[in-house]
Amino acid sequence: MGVPATEGNSIEVLRNGDEIFPAMLAGIAGAQRTVDLLTFVYWRSAIGARFADALSERARAGVRVRVLLDAWGAHSVEKPLLTQMAEAGVHVNWFRPLARLQAHKANHRTHRKVLVVDEATAFTGGVGIAGEWEGDARNEREWRDTHFRIRGPAVDGLRAAFLSNWVETDDTLFDATFDRFPDQPQPGSTTIQCVRGASTSGWSDISTLFRALLQLAHDRVRITTAYFVPDVRLNDQLSSAAERGVRIEILLPGPHMDKRFVQLAGESSYALLLEHGVRIWQFQPSMLHAKIMTVDGVAANIGSANLNARSTKLDEETNLVAFDPDLVRVLDAQFDEDLERSERIVAGRWEHRPPLQRVFERSAGLLRREV
Repeated sequence: MGVPATEGNSIEVLRNGDEIFPAMLAGIAGAQRTVDLLTFVYWRSAIGARFADALSERARAGVRVRVLLDAWGAHSVEKPLLTQMAEAGVHVNWFRPLARLQAHKANHRTHRKVLVVDEATAFTGGVGIAGEWEGDARNEREWRDTHFRIRGPAVDGLRAAFLSNWVETDDTLFDATFDRFPDQPQPGSTTIQCVRGASTSGWSDISTLFRALLQLAHDRVRITTAYFVPDVRLNDQLSSAAERGVRIEILLPGPHMDKRFVQLAGESSYALLLEHGVRIWQFQPSMLHAKIMTVDGVAANIGSANLNARSTKLDEETNLVAFDPDLVRVLDAQFDEDLERSERIVAGRWEHRPPLQRVFERSAGLLRREV
């Protein structure tokens, strides 16, 4: 990848809103100098109001607070919350406002989820700021997701991901009053690469990352992703890995998928993958929104990117590759727990799905480059 790795990081797994939101809000509440928040989703919700309150309180206390919202993903945020934050001194900017963009740029969004506090602690993963993520994935109203709290040198990489999007909206990259660019401590033993995918060329490092990990795998790859629409080359990579003896296991949303059209586009690949020995499950209790890939028990690929064209070609994404067997054991154990609440797609039964669904799959699959 050509991306420098940093050593000595600590990384904590946060599962579902009951763990994720309290940790993020506590991080904001403890900020002394700076808070930087970048998100794709900020929807009308009680948790959105709590974040606005926390961010506003810190801004009134003299902390520099910057919030960057994607103009498409966060368009439904409540306007009074924006007013509240602005009046408190929060710097709220919009990433690529649709009214100002040329048509060919409007489809390129930032899908990154980054929170950095005091240049010392960062959060990233799959969660958006919305009520759908509250709870513990107990039912269809509580989405299943995973987020991560990071300390150590890798925080600088996530801060750079925020700044590379912020600079599109504001010429001021840093302010000596607040920004220190500290030498990061090494509070843990995890080695991390921070990979940023750009949305301008029709190809990003995120695509290279997925394919490199599949080619490097020797034993087992476990993938959890919300939006699975692999292109021809990625299908070939998954099939080839399975054929050479790598155990490929993929966990996807089931009946509570929030975008059925995207699910259909992905299902058009199931038959080919099942034929080559790839194992596929669908999560049953709620919408599954996590984005995790573990490889051979030693590496975890985590962050905001899905296995679809939006993440690999169209959107700005940020992923971390963490080399840490202990972390992978935790993620694999959670994968196993999720499988207990999932249904496996069996090749024989899949072949007998209704003809109308096959038609829908083919129709949706024609647009796999856009979803």
